[in-house]
Amino acid sequence: MRKMYFVYILRCKDGTLYTGITTDLKRRLAEHKSGKGASYTRARKAGKIVYSEKKKNRSTASRREAEIKSWTRTEKLALIRAA
Repeated sequence: MRKMYFVYILRCKDGTLYTGITTDLKRRLAEHKSGKGASYTRARKAGKIVYSEKKKNRSTASRREAEIKSWTRTEKLALIRAA
């Protein structure tokens, strides 16, 4: 069975947005909340995942993650609202 990847946007407690990829959204959120996630979310305190989309492999997920990371905050918020 092939692993499914997720591209996700997490809203931190300070209102900033963090974009990442994972194979398990629940586990990754728990890692962020326990301080085992990215240093960005450790510093800003992880809130909740506000957007996610499935990708069939790591390569596709990584490309999409990079695309979203290049966007402005306004563009990311529009993506979240449209979901």
